[in-house]
Amino acid sequence: MSALLSHPGIAGPVLEEVDLPPVGSGDLRVEVIAAGVNPIDTWVAAGFGRDIFGLTGPVGLGWDLTGVVREVGTEVDGFHVGDVVAADLSNPAAPVGAHATETVLSAAAAALVPEGLDPVAAASIPLNAIAAAQAVDLLGAGEGRTLLVTGAAGAVGGYAVPLARRAGWLVTGLARDSDRGFVTGAGAVDVVTQVPSRAYDAVLDAAALQADALGAVRDGGRFVGVVGGDPLPPEREITTAAVQSHADGARLAELLALHVDGTLAVRVAGTVPLSDAATAYDKVAGGGQRGRWLLVP
Repeated sequence: MSALLSHPGIAGPVLEEVDLPPVGSGDLRVEVIAAGVNPIDTWVAAGFGRDIFGLTGPVGLGWDLTGVVREVGTEVDGFHVGDVVAADLSNPAAPVGAHATETVLSAAAAALVPEGLDPVAAASIPLNAIAAAQAVDLLGAGEGRTLLVTGAAGAVGGYAVPLARRAGWLVTGLARDSDRGFVTGAGAVDVVTQVPSRAYDAVLDAAALQADALGAVRDGGRFVGVVGGDPLPPEREITTAAVQSHADGARLAELLALHVDGTLAVRVAGTVPLSDAATAYDKVAGGGQRGRWLLVP
């Protein structure tokens, strides 16, 4: 089977033949239908992401996927051979990741792809939707309070807007004027193109502006960042937090269902064969994409 790997000292993904790790009692072996390319994949492939995660040897690339279950671990309930699933691997040290013809993943990270959702397009969903949902969880119930979502047309922000609105927030999106239609269509009551000062009860900083975005929070408000690690130091009695996104199959199932009922929108920038992964990696590394690039084995 084939997989994209990151090797120390080599800039860029390397496609090679590999052996799958054994299927554990709580695992699924999945034949990949499609896999999303995220910025984290390009960072690891370029090398500097390896330092962030302390990676020393070859590692598999790719976190998001959809696929067909080909083998089920002995202690797994709820999945069967032939099921179509989506998953967020969230494991930078995996020997084989989502960018492969087959992979092994924890059943706890997987969810069945519901009827009515295209299994190729669904590969764009897991990582970004879960990160956005977990960030909104940190905000708590909106109860009509005001929220600024930075990067509101981006991969995480584009999910955070409708999820925050669903949680009762009055959402304003920080985005380019050219993205106004998408952001308001997702549920924002307004769009701004610059960060205002002390204007909102809370900020969800999907664009990772950090201190610049913190300035938009009113005294005593709340700030949630998406940059891993410690949250920003609090100031002006603002409560700060940083989402530590993690795989959650049950939550993913809920998010997939919200795509079927139209609450959330599937956004695919394009698809390329696994053998042409460099094209998708270059697109994502260049930034400015609207939707996810997908690799199809």
